Amino acid sequence: MLRTAEITAELTGELGGDNFHNLHWRSKLEFSVDCFICERTGRTTVFERGAERALCSGSRSGFQRHYTAGRIAAYDTTSGKDRLALRALVDFWWSPFEDARDGRRGQAPTSHPWVRLHIGYYCPKTKEPGKNSVQTNLVRPCALRCAHCDAVMATDTTAPAVRLLT
Repeated sequence: MLRTAEITAELTGELGGDNFHNLHWRSKLEFSVDCFICERTGRTTVFERGAERALCSGSRSGFQRHYTAGRIAAYDTTSGKDRLALRALVDFWWSPFEDARDGRRGQAPTSHPWVRLHIGYYCPKTKEPGKNSVQTNLVRPCALRCAHCDAVMATDTTAPAVRLLT
């Protein structure tokens, strides 16, 4: 059956002015999904905006990375001088199964939803691009710093939210 999860996140802080790093959400996200193809629970699955399928991490022993039925159905961002927000809808196929290794029943979404959202930026001092990310299991508040000039670009005060819609 087709399931849809809504993923939302927000970064705050002084995003403009002298510290403008052109912070933006990148088109890739990682989301934990119970995969009915490799029959494993809690698999990190990579979704790329515009892609027709997602990539499951597979298992550490045996079944390797593989494509799975999933896509980013909607991807909306808003930004202002003190806020950068994201709302993504992720479609994925799911079917009941028992984990091939430990017998746990698969769920949609997985019993411990986890997400990592990727961020891009451009350092005005060094004129170099950079990457960062936020994820649900970080200690908050968390300051996102530029890898080139060490400036605080934004603050991550709230974990990304995952909500099953269908």
